[in-house]
Amino acid sequence: MKTFRDKVAVITGAGSGMGRYLAILLAKDGADVVVCDVNQETLNETVEMLRKYNVSVSSHLLDVADKEAIEALPQKVVDQHGKVDLVFNNAGVSTGKHFKDMEEENWDWVMDINFHGVINSTRAFIPHLKDRPEAAIINTSSIFGMVAVPGQTVYHATKFAVRGFTESLALEMAETNENLQVHCVHPGHVGTNIVANSRMDEESYQESIQQEKNSSIFTRNRPANIQEMADSFKEGGMHPSKAAQIILNGVKKNKSRIFIGLDSKLLELSQRVFPNKYHRLWPFFMIPLMIFRDKKPIKSLD
Repeated sequence: MKTFRDKVAVITGAGSGMGRYLAILLAKDGADVVVCDVNQETLNETVEMLRKYNVSVSSHLLDVADKEAIEALPQKVVDQHGKVDLVFNNAGVSTGKHFKDMEEENWDWVMDINFHGVINSTRAFIPHLKDRPEAAIINTSSIFGMVAVPGQTVYHATKFAVRGFTESLALEMAETNENLQVHCVHPGHVGTNIVANSRMDEESYQESIQQEKNSSIFTRNRPANIQEMADSFKEGGMHPSKAAQIILNGVKKNKSRIFIGLDSKLLELSQRVFPNKYHRLWPFFMIPLMIFRDKKPIKSLD
């Protein structure tokens, strides 16, 4: 896809983080944007940020876990904008517990948003995308769709599933609809609100700290409480505007896999070279990556 000008782009999870900056950068490039989020307040903030661009903007309060709402969205977009060219299935959530301790309700919550939301959105929009001269579906997996750590079983399950689904879909579309690009996005550490919006209770978090203290590289020096962890995660990651820019550049270059951040690329490489021992390599490059990670927004936002 050479340009986003005059395209219509649908973005889920557009109330903050990568979704918000995808909307801003697309609008800056001349695309009409359809922003969707489950949080009306942050969604309104995104819409307000888009007002300075001379493009058409519509917003939808949307829970991607609601299958009927997802199925109704494409026609609403077509009614408002006349077409749809790009769909960014970006919304995602997490929770932090070992599988044996996780409530089934929380397991289903993550699965319904991270995986079923992607499936249902893709299914709903393909009929509107397949006949466009240029179109793209961009599904957000994670570097945790490539490698695994303790305490993230459901998140890994969804992100590995999104990766498998997206890569298979890309092969199918290459055979039947070459105009429809399919991309899988693998962010590393991007400074978003995913930890702040996760389902974790303080008591369980404190228990896990005591049980796992100094037991592995994944649990040493953990933040003292959930709020501290959420703040640290957001402040310590790549600025989401840079992640959004990497995604859009990947779409323009028709990259099937879009890795965000050097950490993402190195972790993926480590599991390919040392599939059974990649965890042992991480301490050697994770600390330097944390120190030198660029946390500033892109200059073009000024």
